[in-house]
Amino acid sequence: RSRWCPSSRTFRRPRARAGSGPPKRGGTRDSAPPCSTGAAKRKPAAADATAAQPAAVAASAIAEIAKTMSDLQLHIEQTPLTDTHEHLAKEIDYVERGPDVLKALFDNYVLADLRVAGASQEAVARLVDADDPDLASRFIGVQDAFEACRHTGYGEGVRLVAKRFYGLDEIVPEALKAAQLLNSRLREPGQRLRILRAVANLDHVQVDDFKWACLPDASGSDFFLYDLSWLSFANGQIDASALYEATGVDVSNLRSLREAMESLFAKYGSCAIAVKTQHAYNRTLLWKEREDSDAEAILQRCLTGGELTEDERLCLGDWGLARGVELAERYDLPVKIHTGYYAGHSGMYIDRIPAGLLSGLLRRYPNVRFVLMHIAYPYNDELVALAKHFPNVYVDMCWAWSIDPHSSSDFVRKMIHAVPANKLFAFGGDSTWPCISAAYAIQARNRLTRTLEAEIADGWLTEKEAIALASRWMRTNQQACFDITGTRAAISASCLAAGA
Repeated sequence: RSRWCPSSRTFRRPRARAGSGPPKRGGTRDSAPPCSTGAAKRKPAAADATAAQPAAVAASAIAEIAKTMSDLQLHIEQTPLTDTHEHLAKEIDYVERGPDVLKALFDNYVLADLRVAGASQEAVARLVDADDPDLASRFIGVQDAFEACRHTGYGEGVRLVAKRFYGLDEIVPEALKAAQLLNSRLREPGQRLRILRAVANLDHVQVDDFKWACLPDASGSDFFLYDLSWLSFANGQIDASALYEATGVDVSNLRSLREAMESLFAKYGSCAIAVKTQHAYNRTLLWKEREDSDAEAILQRCLTGGELTEDERLCLGDWGLARGVELAERYDLPVKIHTGYYAGHSGMYIDRIPAGLLSGLLRRYPNVRFVLMHIAYPYNDELVALAKHFPNVYVDMCWAWSIDPHSSSDFVRKMIHAVPANKLFAFGGDSTWPCISAAYAIQARNRLTRTLEAEIADGWLTEKEAIALASRWMRTNQQACFDITGTRAAISASCLAAGA
C-alpha cells in the first residue's frame, strides 16, 4: 500500500504496479460509437507526445515516472477527463487562421492579468497580433507585466503551454523563433483533436460556440459536442430575421416566437449536449416569473425597432429564459448558466453575478438539471449552499482552477464535506485554442491531486476514497447528468443521413 510522505508531498511505494490505472469499463453511458478511436492513455509531463521522442524512449520515461506516483496520482493522470465547457475554434479556423506561437501562449485569460499588471492596451494587442512577424518585440512589450503575473492561475497556464508544447522552461525573446517552427507542426490538420484527446486525455469536449445550431463536427463528431446557445433570449434580444433564417418562422408576436423557439429545439435539440447561457455579462442573474401579456407588449416594441428600457429587457429576457428551460426539460437537456466572475478586466458588475440570484428559477423548475458554472467566484460559499439545498443543481469547476487555484481547492474541500459527491464536475477549459485547453486540463489534474492529497494527509479521506471521488468528478457525475451516449448516437445518425 502507498504511504504518505509529508516531506515530498506524495505517496511512495516500492514500484509501480501493472494495471494500476482505472479499470476498463464496458457499456458505460458515455461509450463512444464503434467508429470512435477512443481516448489515448495520458502520458506524464516528461514524455509529452509533442516532443517527437522515439516510442521506446517515451515509454521508458513514462515507466520511470510512474514508479514515483501514488495510486491516486496515477489514477488522476490516466483517467480520461470530461471537459464540460470550451469555446474552441473550429478545425478550419485553427489550421488556416490559427495562432502563431505568441497567440498560442497568450491569447487566453492571461491577457486580462497583463493589463491589470500594467501592460498597455497597445502592447497587449500587439502581443497577439499574428500578422506582426517581430516576435521578440511583441513579447518585450509585456515582459515585465508577465513577470508580475507568472504565478497567477492564468500565468501558470501560459507556462504549462510553454513547457509542454514548446519545450520552454522560460519564455524569453531569443527562444521564440525556434518555438514558432514547432507551432507550425501543431497547426497541422488533425492536431487540434490529437492535442485534446491524446495529450490532455479528454474523453470529449462540450463546446459553446454561441450558436443555436448544433451540427456534427467533421474533425471529430463523437468528440466535439455542442451546446445550444440561449444567450440572446435570456438577454431579451430577439433577432426576428435570424430566427426566420434558422427556422422559417416569421416572428410577429409571442405565439410565433414560441413557435420559433420550439423549432430551434426540434431542429438541433437531439444533437445538443446541453443548453447554455452566460447572460450575467449583460444583466443580473436575478430571475422573475413574467406574464405573457407583459412580454407581448415589450416584444412588439422590440420588433418595431423601439429601444427597450432595462426593466423591459429584463422582462423579455426572463420570459425567454423560462421558455428555454421548459424546452430543455422536454428534450432532457441540462441548462448551463454562467455564474460569478467575468472574463476580461475593468467591467465586472459584482451585484449581478451571485448564483443565489437564481434560486427562484431553481425552485420553479425542480425537474430541470441546472449546471452552475465557474464556482460562482467569488461567491463560492453561496454556491456550496445551493448545491447542498437543491437536488437539481450541479456545480462545474470549469475555468475556476485558472481563475484562483487556491480558492478552487478550498471550494472542493468544502464540497466534499457539505454536498453529496454526485454534484461536482472537475473540469472545463473555457478556451479558444487547444494548447491552452490542454494546459488547463493539466493544471486541473495537478490541483485536484494536491487537493485530495491534503484531505488524506489531514486524515479525512483514505486514498481509496479519494480515488473514488476523483472518478466521480472527472467522469461519472458527467455521465449521469449529460446524455453523452444519446447525443453521440444522434450525431452519428445525422452524419449517416447527410451521407445518404
